[in-house]
Amino acid sequence: MTHHPHTPTPYDPGAAFRTPDLVIPSPGAIHLGHEISEERARQFAENQQRLELIHELGLPTEPHRLMDDFADYLAHQTGMAYGFVNLFLDAQTFVGLHNPDPELGYFPVGRNMAFEHGFCPEVVARKKALPIREVYALPRYAGNHVVNALGVRSYFGAPLIHESGVVLGTVCTIDPEPRPLSDARRLLDTVKATGADVLRALPSLSVL
Repeated sequence: MTHHPHTPTPYDPGAAFRTPDLVIPSPGAIHLGHEISEERARQFAENQQRLELIHELGLPTEPHRLMDDFADYLAHQTGMAYGFVNLFLDAQTFVGLHNPDPELGYFPVGRNMAFEHGFCPEVVARKKALPIREVYALPRYAGNHVVNALGVRSYFGAPLIHESGVVLGTVCTIDPEPRPLSDARRLLDTVKATGADVLRALPSLSVL
């Protein structure tokens, strides 16, 4: 698929990819007198469970060549500009990353992104794949910083769900161009299949 050069909207390059302010508390760190919402308490518990499982499994928390290969494959198979294998640690962490050719004029992303940016947090929360053919058609994403920073018009992501039921993160791909309805099923199936391949490969990556 041919992509035309695209000049992203000017923005603060660090804003979307800095480590988030949210700190995952250790067990017992939330005391009476420090009220938090039920939803935030649930998020804390899920994040703690996820971090403990990732540590227990010995999964890589830094860039990994095989995960980069998966991200490359995903971008090439879908024809989209970026590909990611994204583990949810203290921030969204791209242990697998495909950036587009710099000559195309796209902004190269870094390896970390705050939890409040992008679309993957929604995939993790719902534990279901999320196909977005045209971001601009969905008003709820109008204020999403990544949409403005990278000019994102399409997103296809699927959760990485461990056999225990814990969501480790996502595999996903994004592009500055919308996608036609006729291609949506193929793109979603490709992302889901790649996610299944990543899950099968994770046990071999143990760094313990």
